[in-house]
Amino acid sequence: MKRTILSLVAVALATVTMTAQEALWSGTQVQSPVVNVDGTVTFSIFAPQAQKVQVTGTFLPTKMVETPMGKWEQPGVADLQKDEKGVWTFTSTALESELYTYNVIVDGMLMLDPANVYVNRDVASLTSLFIVKGEKGSKGDLYSVNEVPHGNLAKVWYDSPMLGMKRRMSIYTPPGYDEGKDYPVLYLLHGAGGDEDAWPTQGRTVQILDNLIAAGKAVPMVVVMPNGNADCQAAPGEWPRGMYQPSFMESVNPRTQPKATMDESFMDIVNYVESHFKVRKDKAHRAVCGLSMGGGHSFHISKRFPDKFDYIGLFSAGLHIGGDQTKAFYDLLKGNDTVQKQLATLFAANPKLYWIGIGETDFLYRQNADLRRYFDEKGYKYTYRETDGGHIWRNWRIYLTEFAQLIFK
Repeated sequence: MKRTILSLVAVALATVTMTAQEALWSGTQVQSPVVNVDGTVTFSIFAPQAQKVQVTGTFLPTKMVETPMGKWEQPGVADLQKDEKGVWTFTSTALESELYTYNVIVDGMLMLDPANVYVNRDVASLTSLFIVKGEKGSKGDLYSVNEVPHGNLAKVWYDSPMLGMKRRMSIYTPPGYDEGKDYPVLYLLHGAGGDEDAWPTQGRTVQILDNLIAAGKAVPMVVVMPNGNADCQAAPGEWPRGMYQPSFMESVNPRTQPKATMDESFMDIVNYVESHFKVRKDKAHRAVCGLSMGGGHSFHISKRFPDKFDYIGLFSAGLHIGGDQTKAFYDLLKGNDTVQKQLATLFAANPKLYWIGIGETDFLYRQNADLRRYFDEKGYKYTYRETDGGHIWRNWRIYLTEFAQLIFK
């Protein structure tokens, strides 16, 4: 009897061990994607029962499609070919140095590449990703982890009296932070549907700053990436609201309104940073910039606090100032005395840099052109950068790279 019990225990332990090891030893039949020496990339999917396998992603030619929000870039689709072992493959043309995202489509079902563990979340969309590194200093190289001194990324909670809640943000401190003192601060804001994890993951902030600082192209700085949703404490799954599905331009709790707007409450963030980190506390050593909704936040924050930031960056900014939204933004500006006075005060304070960047096919292009028209008429100095493409992370990483090299110098 004792021997029988011991045997059963041994079988049970073996079963538990096998279950625990299942994830460890599981894998796919192929390696995918493979970046080849000539810059082409090969995708491989093991799906012997599938009838059709495709790949779609930012490495393929795009086409413009009309959406309720305007024109949007839609990635192309390529067919994979099946071999006798049930492996489907496709090799791209030679790709430029860049970070790319993609999905595979198996018999009509959009899914991640099962052989690729590197995954990106943009609002509620999941994509696989890869980097074509390229030569030193190229985009792919800047977005990669290289053998350079590394900064640290912290997730911190701060108190926002204006919003009446504890909130979470990501903060990058540069290499050698502990030995240094009095760093400048860049406040870097995400777009609609994003959160405090957006810039560190999709934006490759840590890698960009590490590489630029190591190359002597950017000064060591602290980068603060807060959550720009005034009705949220943190990213989905990181606060008591639970593991809800994020959505674009939709409040977490539409039945309640936040106690203040992002720009109204922004000094809560600045006050926390300046009381908990080794940073300079003057206008000349503060910068604020952001993409899309975050660009709109930067627009409002800078004019609300004209004596706080010497460097302002609008990346594909979503610009809203109230009024009839069917009107052109230029007309709304011309009809809003309060905003005009705020902008006049801001530019009278002579910010060192007001930087505007946008893609030529961005659906927010007209808004930004209207803002530049108004600035031109008023004689307000700004720097303008136009790139190809639309409202996409490929552009926003470029803008961060360029903006970071211009500030605090």
